[in-house]
Amino acid sequence: MTSLALRAGVPKRVLLVGMCFLATMLCYIDRVNISVAVIPMAAEFGWSQATKGSVLSSFFIGYLLLMTPGGWLAGRYGGRLVLGVALTAWSLFTVLTPLAAGTSFAALIAVRILMGMGEAANFPAIIALYARWLVPAERTRAVSAMFAGIPAGTVLGLSASGLLVEDYGWQAAFYVFGGIGLVFAVLWFAVVHATPAVHPTITVAERAGLAEIDDFDSKPVPMPWGQLLRLKPVWAIVINHTTTTWLLYLMLTWLPSYFHDVQHLATAKSGLFSALPWLTAMITGPLVGGFADRWVARGASITLVRKTMQTTAMLGVAGGMLLASQVSGANAALAVLCLTMAFYSFSSSGFACNHLDIAPRHAAALYGFTNTFATIPGIVGVAITGWLLDLTGTYTATFLLAAGVALLGAISWLAWASGEKLVD
Repeated sequence: MTSLALRAGVPKRVLLVGMCFLATMLCYIDRVNISVAVIPMAAEFGWSQATKGSVLSSFFIGYLLLMTPGGWLAGRYGGRLVLGVALTAWSLFTVLTPLAAGTSFAALIAVRILMGMGEAANFPAIIALYARWLVPAERTRAVSAMFAGIPAGTVLGLSASGLLVEDYGWQAAFYVFGGIGLVFAVLWFAVVHATPAVHPTITVAERAGLAEIDDFDSKPVPMPWGQLLRLKPVWAIVINHTTTTWLLYLMLTWLPSYFHDVQHLATAKSGLFSALPWLTAMITGPLVGGFADRWVARGASITLVRKTMQTTAMLGVAGGMLLASQVSGANAALAVLCLTMAFYSFSSSGFACNHLDIAPRHAAALYGFTNTFATIPGIVGVAITGWLLDLTGTYTATFLLAAGVALLGAISWLAWASGEKLVD
């Protein structure tokens, strides 16, 4: 059944996608607030750049540890339950961050690791929900909407955190947003339902239209790891998920410090300037997703669409990072980084949808698997940036390294990616 025939029931699916967008937005607000708060925290506690890097990267240790298990849990128990529990957990540990920082450095690292474990379930759980709620023709736009939560949360988190930190102290950034997350977790359980079959108010027409994809029975389906790991398109996703998040985590964690330390902006203005590239991505991502779905509807192969979108993203990011390594002045740097993030947003219509293309029944667990590798830049890349800054005193080497990583992604994607269904 086409998406046109389902329009009568659009509100329920739109509500689901909207809630997933908000969950992702909160996920990134709670992830990036420390990128602003760490500036006064470092001054208060006497941290070096390398120590700041350790604090910023500790989150990703927990994120890495629970990523693949989080995907399995979402596939086994459903995205609604898993994401609801995860929301509660990461919001609680966000609220506890100031207490941990005031207790000891070890306590702070432990709380950040636990918070990362909570956030690990966000994307696999949403992918699991999409697999049961959305027909293939609607998934690119839905994934793009989910990924729009990344820049939306980053924009709000960076800009609002800067104001909160300046007016009320760095602790406020954690108390305010962690508290909002706890309230949203209650709303999540009230509004979101696991499948169309159990939704109490869905229309008969919408339930019937989605019955063709809601064929997941109560028994867990064995994950065909042996078959998947022999497929080159799976490794194309692994590589590109990783190369895309290299830029993602560089921008999330170090951009406020870059504008503060290199461009000499005040904390609040550093947060604002750091947010604007993400605002660009928030606008371009859904536009690109809609274009990609229309391109497929007009007869283009999914493989062609996925290859075009992801390759454009990686080549654009590589070029942007090369330019960023050479520009001077806050305004010029901002313009280049906005352009870079516009290209980055094409990836939401590239690798990010590809799990649903090649293995729709196993998409949640596969996403957890590829995102496990993609978390490595959060640990290694963020820490390396701190080390390079202590070593060189500039961001030039950091930006050049990011350009090289993006180029690797483009080459591997062109060589190995596919949009065909490869695993039942």
